Amino acid sequence: MNVEELVRATLREQAADTESAPADLAGRVLTARRRRRARHLAGAAVTTVLVVAAAVAVPAALDRDGDTVRLASEVSRGRTLTHVDQSPPRDLIAVGEQALAAYSTTRKVEQPNRDEIATRTYSVLDQKTGRYEVDARWAYLTVAPGMRTAAVLERQLPATRIGILDLLTKKVTRWIPMEGLGGGVGALEFSPDGKKLIATTYDKNPDRTFWSKKVPVNNTEEPQPVSSRTGFAIVDVGSGAADWHELPAFKEPEYGMTFGSGQKLLFNDDGTLVYEAVNVAVKASDGEPADKVPARIYRDLRGKEVPAPPKEKYVDRMMAPAGLSPNGELVAGPFAGGLRTTATQVLDPRTGDRVAKLKGQELLVWADDERLIAWDIAAGGNEFENRLVLITIGSDKVVSLSGARTPKDYSPGRWEPIFAKR
Repeated sequence: MNVEELVRATLREQAADTESAPADLAGRVLTARRRRRARHLAGAAVTTVLVVAAAVAVPAALDRDGDTVRLASEVSRGRTLTHVDQSPPRDLIAVGEQALAAYSTTRKVEQPNRDEIATRTYSVLDQKTGRYEVDARWAYLTVAPGMRTAAVLERQLPATRIGILDLLTKKVTRWIPMEGLGGGVGALEFSPDGKKLIATTYDKNPDRTFWSKKVPVNNTEEPQPVSSRTGFAIVDVGSGAADWHELPAFKEPEYGMTFGSGQKLLFNDDGTLVYEAVNVAVKASDGEPADKVPARIYRDLRGKEVPAPPKEKYVDRMMAPAGLSPNGELVAGPFAGGLRTTATQVLDPRTGDRVAKLKGQELLVWADDERLIAWDIAAGGNEFENRLVLITIGSDKVVSLSGARTPKDYSPGRWEPIFAKR
């Protein structure tokens, strides 16, 4: 797992650039958001889009001696690469310091006992050709800054080892053993500097839902996850040393309920702390209104709960994955649209107050200090037919980066992006 920047001026309202949407849209989107807990998609509009010319794939290049391959993501540095006719993408998409390093699709695989496993398939940037290639070996994959290395987990989760994958050769260069550490690893994320991994551990597959725990959903029955998180390990990528700490799944304080298998742990903005997103409001501090406080719990690297860092107090990567701007002067905010518009916002990280209102549905990652990559609705689409766009603080311009995703969950056309610094 997540960067914000100082804004010059507040944007004007977006309504003039949008078309009508169903009157009950906001309610339907909120219901879907609660059910999926995946992406914050609300409102519906057709934004005015300024499309730049799509760039062709950028293959890697040879050095002067003709025998050393440079990364495709490096060759294209400084260029904005768009492929508005591709969904899922086939060729490299990149803006500023960020590139689409990989993406995943998910399908549900029913088991003989009627349990289900949500199974991801990754398409990873081939650093020689600049194209995305399916790599079906992994149950989990995350990409390090620089896009030369990925960390992977094998198909049977929880995994007892972590693979370090060379993205040029597509070979695992070494394995980091994790036997005896809380059952096994179910999720991974690199630290901001790429020198550490945080490995969330479980005693059952966190992607499995159990028919024995089925509940009624929309006049049918669906299997449900069980609480299975055991803790987390901080792993030194260079040495392979792992420091594990027990941390069961979060329990809702009033009723003692757990949600799902247990959220994965992530590094904070500078890698000095870890945090998890939770499903209930965290108690506000310093008299702050509860609805302004993101549902996140911060901990030190040994698992002890600590206050949120001052500039990350209003970061909520569940609702706005982009988080802090690169210079720490802005923070991505949640959806700010209405019944007939899509809009996002950026906030002052010190106060949580809105600094600017932007287009888009969900702010995914900062491309630089004033531009963000976001999801937004494709022209003529519904609220779940969204594509990647580039939006700029202080401008109404929207640049399409990809084609639109299908709205159908668990289908090959419903893909989730994985960004990394190039």
